[in-house]
Amino acid sequence: MTMLLTGTDLKQQAEGLLARKRLAAIAVPTVILAYFIYIFFAFDIAGLSQRLRLDNAATLIADSYSYKTEVTRDHRTGATTVAIEGERKGQYPADAPPDWVQVQGNRTVIDMGQGQTITLLPDNAVTYVIPGYGVIQAQLSNGRITSNLTEPIPDWINASGTRIAITTDTGRLTITRSKTEVFRYFWGWEMFWFALDSPYANHGVVSLLTGPQLDPARSNIAGMWNDFWMNPVWRHADTAWAISETILMAFLGTFGAALIALPLAFIAARNFTPNRVARFGIRRLFDFVRGVDALIWTIVLSRAFGPGPLTGALAILVTDSGTFGKIFSEALENVDDKQIEGIASTGAKPVQRYRFGVIPQITPILLSQILYFLESNTRSATIIGAITGGGIGLLLTQAMQTQKDWEEVTFYIILVILMVIAMDWLSGMLRRRLIQGSGG
Repeated sequence: MTMLLTGTDLKQQAEGLLARKRLAAIAVPTVILAYFIYIFFAFDIAGLSQRLRLDNAATLIADSYSYKTEVTRDHRTGATTVAIEGERKGQYPADAPPDWVQVQGNRTVIDMGQGQTITLLPDNAVTYVIPGYGVIQAQLSNGRITSNLTEPIPDWINASGTRIAITTDTGRLTITRSKTEVFRYFWGWEMFWFALDSPYANHGVVSLLTGPQLDPARSNIAGMWNDFWMNPVWRHADTAWAISETILMAFLGTFGAALIALPLAFIAARNFTPNRVARFGIRRLFDFVRGVDALIWTIVLSRAFGPGPLTGALAILVTDSGTFGKIFSEALENVDDKQIEGIASTGAKPVQRYRFGVIPQITPILLSQILYFLESNTRSATIIGAITGGGIGLLLTQAMQTQKDWEEVTFYIILVILMVIAMDWLSGMLRRRLIQGSGG
């Protein structure tokens, strides 16, 4: 029996609908605003200004494109050393410091540039001449640091009885109970090409290529390449090997997962496996292995197999097996049955039907997804390698842990970006050639 609605009923329905829409229009923004308010307090957004350290950020940025040479005086022994980045491999000989460090008896005068001069005096005393500010005097005596600093102290000076830190545009002076350190910054990545003990250090490219032979045992070109490739500071040979390990992890993990997922995808596809129990079991297996993040599998497998690039490749393989299985099974469920029937009409066996009637249909999807995941896994292998102890990720982590080699961190990040760009270009070219059949 059909019920006719009166004008009053229609009006009530329209008013109810409009009321619900008005409520939704108010409730949705209110919920979103409440969520942002919760985020504001839960993550202590207001406290960011107190935790913000712009000085540390500026130092980090400066370290990424420059290097510092450290002049260090040990307060216990009185010995003074000059080393690039404070590394033993970058230490200058005691009788041959850089030209901006002058040893004058028991005094060491350090030219900081821009008219600034630091002088290391006997009895753990220091003077710092800063044009436009004056002369800062400090001395360590009986475990306390005294100075002539008076209030108000500028923001670029941090002074207490146990530590004084003075930061200027050219460098930094730090005085503690154990030592006095002077840091002077220079542009570039020092010792990137040659270490200090190489005969080719501190020589121009033109003089090395056209000048006399510096090492009697080898030509300049051969010696330059060997000293660059085996540079003990930047370790170019180890870096190249680490890049190859990262690519190998991504390659083995991606293609290994594809080889495992393809036959299992036939079992998970509805039109190829009528057995519901088998389909359900394989699909849940896919959900399980892809539901756990690759980093979790990395930790689990590293405990089982130990660290190494192979463990990273296995972690990628396990995770991508589930993802590929889902993608491949969905592709199989959308194949054209007419091509399979045409192959079957020739008397082909089931394996031949799959080979000639199914695989050609899904090949473009398979190759496109595999190559895309290869490109993506190249990035993931960097992080996985940091956990498993292999690839460029390991070198990147080691450089970060030192808290001083940020120029090396920058170098490794640039290499990772270049590696990803190269893999993107390579995978795109392969997709065009294999899928479209064109080299353009």
